[in-house]
Amino acid sequence: MDFDLEFWLVIATVVTGLIWLTYSLFFKRKSFHRHQPLIVEYSASFFPVLLIVLILRSFIAEPFRIPSGSMIPTLEIGDFILVNKFAYGVRLPVIYTKVIDIDKPERGDVAVFRYPVDGETDYIKRVIGLPGDKIRWENKRLFINGAEIEHTPIGAFEALGQHNRSYQTLRLSENLGSVKHDIAIMENRVGLVGETIVPEGHYFMMGDNRDNSNDSRMWKFVPEENLVGKALFIWMHLSIGGDGFKPSRIGEGIK
Repeated sequence: MDFDLEFWLVIATVVTGLIWLTYSLFFKRKSFHRHQPLIVEYSASFFPVLLIVLILRSFIAEPFRIPSGSMIPTLEIGDFILVNKFAYGVRLPVIYTKVIDIDKPERGDVAVFRYPVDGETDYIKRVIGLPGDKIRWENKRLFINGAEIEHTPIGAFEALGQHNRSYQTLRLSENLGSVKHDIAIMENRVGLVGETIVPEGHYFMMGDNRDNSNDSRMWKFVPEENLVGKALFIWMHLSIGGDGFKPSRIGEGIK
């Protein structure tokens, strides 16, 4: 288990709640002190705040920072995004057990999930294949259930990668059913070739930066239980050592 912020938030909420509840039930009326013990005062003050933060973060929405360029041009390194945590069902924090089934991912969604290889690291990619789909990729071409996905060239695009290094790509418009979005390819780089059928309860993910993305073409599928949520919008952009603060990206929707 990865003892991350969510784990410690749950622990802090439980501990402060138990201290406050235990004192209120068993010691408050018996206490001859004018004031509550300091630890009880702190627990009573912090518990409701921690509980609200836990509920919001675990069941409503959670902020994430984009650390890599795999989703360029849709998402850039340094983007801070908000993710809808209940879009694909309500799950308990830390153990990730689904308690309420709400909806399923749709083709074209930009989804956050736990990396299937280690089950812990948060990844963000675009949903390409749904359960039962036949997916084929041939260099820069993409086929879903035998039909080639339409790509329309837009023009040259300068992508900003790790360590503020820029490189030239070609920006294309891609149609995934009702979702129209942009991708980036490197014309001089030979792409991957492969074919697969998405099993039930799994999804096939790809980055929009098609020649610079560690995705389902390498490690296959994302189990449904690894889904974290659906990306909504960018609420800030700040890349230290990169392109700095970009107010123009604040509030930009993710499609």
